[in-house]
Parts: sequence; structure tokens; C-alpha cells
Amino acid sequence: MSDIAHLLQIISRIVDAGNTMIVIEHNLDVIRNARLDCRHGTGGRLQGRDGPVQGTPRDLLTARNSLTAQYLS
Repeated sequence: MSDIAHLLQIISRIVDAGNTMIVIEHNLDVIRNARLDCRHGTGGRLQGRDGPVQGTPRDLLTARNSLTAQYLS
């Protein structure tokens, strides 16, 4: 957990300096701290789920059929 906290501090410093970071991660603590989240999900439209979700992690909580939302709350 201390590694994740340290990583989040580094990412925040980089973004606060006006830079853009693209992070591909499955760790829920990293997802919770994202400023923008864009995900397609397992199988996406092919398995009858909605298309991509884009927004803050809070927006993800209200996305229909979001598999991640149940673990973020």
C-alpha cells in the first residue's frame, strides 16, 4: 500500500506541474484518485454492456452495468 501512496504522490506532482499523465491501472486506489477515467470494460458492447465510460471515478459509479463501480463504492 505504501508503494501505491508513493506512486499517487508522484503522479499528483507531475499533473500539478501542468503535465498530462496516462496511467493504465487496475488498482482500485489508483482508479479512485483519477481525475479522469475512461474505460471500455471486459467485452464491451460485444457482451451487451454499455460502450466506453468517460468521466471522473464518481461518474463511473452511476454508469449502467459498470463492473468496476461495485468495487469503488
